Amino acid sequence: MEATARPPLSQRALHWLKKEALPLLVMLGLLAAARDTLANHYVVPSGSMQPTLEPGDRVVVDMRAYGLRLPFTQHALLDVGAPQRGEVAVFDSPADGTRLIKRVVAVAGDRVDVHAGHLSINGQPLQLDDAAAAEQFGTRTARLDLDMGGGPDVDGVVVPAGKLLVMGDHRGNSFDGRFFGFVDADKVYGRAVAIYYRRGAGFEWLRL
Repeated sequence: MEATARPPLSQRALHWLKKEALPLLVMLGLLAAARDTLANHYVVPSGSMQPTLEPGDRVVVDMRAYGLRLPFTQHALLDVGAPQRGEVAVFDSPADGTRLIKRVVAVAGDRVDVHAGHLSINGQPLQLDDAAAAEQFGTRTARLDLDMGGGPDVDGVVVPAGKLLVMGDHRGNSFDGRFFGFVDADKVYGRAVAIYYRRGAGFEWLRL
């Protein structure tokens, strides 16, 4: 019986690529696209958002919250909402492009005052009471850390159209909009949804 000749190595390699490698590459590409446009995670690098976020916290980021984008770009395919006061957002710093996580404290048209770390929006103080290191943003309550003071004051600044003002909850230890200015609302990366891992505590689900 005559033995069947094996296909050349190049042909076998091409067959393997089509059968095994190509589907794997397609799957990885789809996963990367989903991560870039649907959901992602962020590791908190500093204490600028304490006590809400601790250094090392791992946070789930909803990439769809402010619009569906073409994968790997900033091109908007569908606008579904805009950042709101009190939300914790992930964005690129206007100063140097570093990806940051801060609280949206004011939106377009808001008149902002900050004194001793406490906010007033449109003349309305957000502090819960005279003794509380906490502020109320609609249904969201932000606990503050003022152990290093309140950081720079702001007097009567109005947020321009299409912009946001962001600040850290650790008001005296946060490089935020009081230093680098306003953030473009349509370029915010996503909304932080929950902490899913915290050092010392392990996996958990703490909504933001």
